[in-house]
Amino acid sequence: MVSQKWQKIIRSLHQKKYRHESGWFLVEGRKPVLELLASTLQVQALFATEAFLQENKGILLKAAFLTEPATCEELQRLSTLQTNDAALAVVQARPNNALRPAAGEWLLALDDLRDPGNLGTIIRIADWYGLQKIICSESTVELFNPKVIAASMGSFLRVDTFYTDLPAYFRQFPALSVFGTFLDGSAVQAAHFGGAGGCIVIGNESRGISPQVAACVQERLTIPRFGGAESLNAGIATAIVLDNLRRLVS
Repeated sequence: MVSQKWQKIIRSLHQKKYRHESGWFLVEGRKPVLELLASTLQVQALFATEAFLQENKGILLKAAFLTEPATCEELQRLSTLQTNDAALAVVQARPNNALRPAAGEWLLALDDLRDPGNLGTIIRIADWYGLQKIICSESTVELFNPKVIAASMGSFLRVDTFYTDLPAYFRQFPALSVFGTFLDGSAVQAAHFGGAGGCIVIGNESRGISPQVAACVQERLTIPRFGGAESLNAGIATAIVLDNLRRLVS
């Protein structure tokens, strides 16, 4: 049974204010928690069903964190997920360490992305296409929002993020080729990505890339439209751009 103390802590971590104050966040569900346990992130406490604990007793045998059984009903009440019948972990957040582009590396940059589901999906897409670094504007939704963690399906463990002022970041690396997605750009299928690496900027869901960040973009890309839809979801747009990147650059 989950103690009143931990119930209060877990519920507080549903809110950004308390995640920032404590430096902790939640990882929920069977698959994400299993991937978490295989990572280097510091777990503070794990609450899981007896079945989950038994199935993974080998992994948990030498655990240096609190491990407590919980019923499915308790997990459901404490979880931010619609359904959680396996496990919930309280985890120490990673620090916002600066990320530098390595030679030949491709990065993503997110300018004022606000939807947590979009951020989580984009992290998962970046992981799929082998991009390991995402540079986020300071106004982009918080990485440790439970909806971001859930939508990333464990990919947040393999893709690093860095929150910073994007124009200042690009000025710091003047040799970095910067591509951006716009409605009036050149077709992404014919983009001049080259083999030297670079950064692809995805803008706000409704307003696109801000003028300040647009001034740093060297090549404007667009996904050609053949129908009547006004725009694409940010996650879908990211997947299309990265698929073309990997098609054109091995």
